[in-house]
Amino acid sequence: MNTEIIVILATLAVLEGLLSADNALVMAVMVRPLPAQQQQKALTYVMWGAMILRVAGVLLATFIIKYWFLRAFGALYLAYLVAAHFFKKGGDEGGPKELTGSFWNVVVSLNLVNLAFSVDSILAGVALLKPEMRDTSTGFWIVVAGGLMGLVMVRFASTFFLKLLDRFPALDDVAYVLIGWIAIKLGIETVEQVSEVYHLGWHVVMPAWLFWTGMGLIAGLGGVFATRKAARTEAQAEQDVREIVEELNQAANDPLDGRVDGR
Repeated sequence: MNTEIIVILATLAVLEGLLSADNALVMAVMVRPLPAQQQQKALTYVMWGAMILRVAGVLLATFIIKYWFLRAFGALYLAYLVAAHFFKKGGDEGGPKELTGSFWNVVVSLNLVNLAFSVDSILAGVALLKPEMRDTSTGFWIVVAGGLMGLVMVRFASTFFLKLLDRFPALDDVAYVLIGWIAIKLGIETVEQVSEVYHLGWHVVMPAWLFWTGMGLIAGLGGVFATRKAARTEAQAEQDVREIVEELNQAANDPLDGRVDGR
């Protein structure tokens, strides 16, 4: 394992942490209209759904790596996520909304949310790879690692990132700016691949040094700006996160901790 792979995995870990915190927050908020017993049952189905969707996402990654049109879709989808995030932030919608309707409406809606987060994870992993790594077993296992990190973090490691996002909400914006930069890289590589496939003679590349310099500047400067002033005290953030995590921990038959019926 060389330094470049370690940097890619570390970058994925940070992005997965922030996105997983978002995912955990969405799950906790959206099940609140259900009765307490049904909340636990709904979260159980969602946890199992998250695991299945991550596995499906990893399998999909093998195709995304190979075919330029899937990579083009990935670049556009990531760009859409960034635009949607900042558009929603500028509107009146605020945070995730509580769902209304039947138990199964909540379960299906939450699994669609999990599908979106799973796709985010896989696309970010694919986009971080160098073109020459795409058709290798190393590249595949890096994407697999990203998908597994996302699954584990939603369940176990999101507490730290939830607390960070509660105290410093602007960190969420930094994460999406990073995703936007990744989308640009993936888009440029798609154009290059199309040129090679159809012999168009275009030659557009984003040098590795430019990509990682951009990632470093966005993360560094964005992190400094986002943490200048805390929106909440550490004690308040601790209480907020405790309530969210408690809801997730009460999920019955959780596939990742082996407990039955919340015990």
